Amino acid sequence: MPQNIDLFISVGIDVSSDFSEMAIVLPNQIFLEKKTFRIYHSKQDSLSAAVRKIKKAEEENNMKTRIFMESTGIYHYPLFRYLTDAELDVYVINPLITNSNKNSNIRKVKNDRVDAKSIALVGLRPELKVSKLPQELVMDFRNLCREYYYLVDEKAAFVIKLTAQIRIAFPQFKGIFSTLTAKTALAILKDYGTPKKIIEADKGALVSTIATLSRKGMAVAEKKYEKLLRAATDALTFSAGVDSNFHLIAQYIRHIEHYQAEIDYLLSKMKELVKTNEGVNFVKQVSLLETIKGVGFLSALTLMCEIGDFEAFKKPKQLFAYFGLDPSVNQSGNFNGTRMKMSKRGSRIARRVLFMVAVQSIGTTLKQVPKNPVLHRYYHDKLSSGKTKMCALGAIMHKICNIIFAVLRDERPYVLKTPEQHQIERQASEIKAA
Repeated sequence: MPQNIDLFISVGIDVSSDFSEMAIVLPNQIFLEKKTFRIYHSKQDSLSAAVRKIKKAEEENNMKTRIFMESTGIYHYPLFRYLTDAELDVYVINPLITNSNKNSNIRKVKNDRVDAKSIALVGLRPELKVSKLPQELVMDFRNLCREYYYLVDEKAAFVIKLTAQIRIAFPQFKGIFSTLTAKTALAILKDYGTPKKIIEADKGALVSTIATLSRKGMAVAEKKYEKLLRAATDALTFSAGVDSNFHLIAQYIRHIEHYQAEIDYLLSKMKELVKTNEGVNFVKQVSLLETIKGVGFLSALTLMCEIGDFEAFKKPKQLFAYFGLDPSVNQSGNFNGTRMKMSKRGSRIARRVLFMVAVQSIGTTLKQVPKNPVLHRYYHDKLSSGKTKMCALGAIMHKICNIIFAVLRDERPYVLKTPEQHQIERQASEIKAA
């Protein structure tokens, strides 16, 4: 007897770290069993039993199954792989979709069994948007990118702590070098540590260190040394440093150097992966995003990692919503909220990158030439119309999303064009079509 290809059995799986709850529902929304089936991730017999239960449901009802699970970040991936290897049809759902279906009854109930049934019911929706999990290469990149930003944030926390200790123990040191985390500044703090040691240090050795690390020659190093010596002398009369302050300064520098080494390693690993997978479509998409002004290697890679499967997006607005750039609406009866904010429900890392790209895009070079004339003008037009800076930046982020969508959709490098140029090209194409 042939299978009904229009109808399918929906399997909902609520994933947690050590086990998952599974519910199986027929197209008429009747569950095969009242209780859900618990899958223990560390037990092979439990995993095998889950596969047998799914395939038995297919045979008895003469229908294929579709398995749905929420994207949990990392926990769903091993189970996804296991079920896929068992030749089952597995899909990932955005948790925001399933949340709208949970607790629709009067009683407020929240547990894994109820959630599994909710996911199964959501899977029956004909309009449901799902995606296949990205390939292993994408998962590799995503893991490395997310760890990169974690380490960057950890390093930043110690930079803040270092700055606080410098303000107490050696406030005059700030301003001598471009930043406290510059190689020269960290080396002097690490090797000499206190104002007294800087004063007592051999001038020739200290000047040589500054010249070597800054790479600006002995003349510049001599001037830096003089500033450093004056700062150290002033610190003897105005500072509140005790031994513990200088101990913490040395400790924070070790942490900063450690995190920086790990950050550099991750970046080199990502570049190595890109180089060895140049022919893969995902890597080609990363290269396309790099053609957008203001988008560098890391930004392009991070955005593609967060996007995953671009085929899941049919319109730019879907990409806005996925990144959490869509406005939250506050409306009830005759009341319409006028102060709308970003929903911020999507990828936090993607929004972070888009914000940095937006800031870069509206900036200027040292010669005060706009880096992206089109977005620079659009940003200042928004400001002139009375928008706040953050609101105008949000509009720029939307524009960048449009550009990203167009570049990936057309599979062509980005070409900077003014709105006037776009209008001329559109009119020309319309005349040609007529």
